[in-house]
Amino acid sequence: MTSAVSSAASAASLGPSASWSGGSAPVIELHGVRKVYRTGSLEVVALREVSLSIALGEYVAIMGPSGSGKSTLMHILGALDVPTSGSYRLAGDDVSRMSEEQLAEVRNRRIGFVFQSFNLLSSLSAWRNVELPLCYAGVARAERRERAVAALARVGLADRVEHRPGELSGGQQQRVAVARALVGDPALILADEPTGNLDSASTEDVLGLFAALHEAGSTIVLITHEPDVAQAAGRVVRVRDGQIADDSGPAPAGASPRPIAGKSGGHR
Repeated sequence: MTSAVSSAASAASLGPSASWSGGSAPVIELHGVRKVYRTGSLEVVALREVSLSIALGEYVAIMGPSGSGKSTLMHILGALDVPTSGSYRLAGDDVSRMSEEQLAEVRNRRIGFVFQSFNLLSSLSAWRNVELPLCYAGVARAERRERAVAALARVGLADRVEHRPGELSGGQQQRVAVARALVGDPALILADEPTGNLDSASTEDVLGLFAALHEAGSTIVLITHEPDVAQAAGRVVRVRDGQIADDSGPAPAGASPRPIAGKSGGHR
């Protein structure tokens, strides 16, 4: 398995998103976002006037206990849901006013998702899993393979492109998932509990990869409930009772990610 140290060393080869330069505009801008779920006469307020700005190239961890609104916020950031009120701009586009078809386009082209359970298709090789977002985007087959293999090389798996998920370790499977997130050159990498199913060694490996991507200019938002994972990010935003309870603010320019404390081991 490629170590976290070698991940950081390869940062120069992990280029930032080519799809959106952004200039000085934030990648993420939320203003007064409120989300209310209604079932009959029951009304649940999940988010209360949330405002948040994340700049190009930031590495941000969002933390919160169960029921805090953290998952709802992740769904809105990932264009999986829209606010009841308020606005959300992603890479300059007003996502909060988009149709379902437009949201699907944003999810495919603007956001690279990394999930706790990897979400890899067991019957497909690594490169075929990575090419899937390009299939949905209508990219030609030859270009899909070329870009998928290049993305796998960027995450240290150039020698595993034909391996199926069952032939890879947990850390390597998550690297395939990260390559899939990168292959479309998204404006944002959104990682939902990406280390939740990993042991301490694989957690360090994957977080080392995120650190390398961040160093190379990628914008990363990591959702987690684990303080030792959150501390790897340059900025930690804590959510409680549907509001932002604390925001450590952007890390100083040139600051290095903090070391990762060991997890207690095993799968959750």
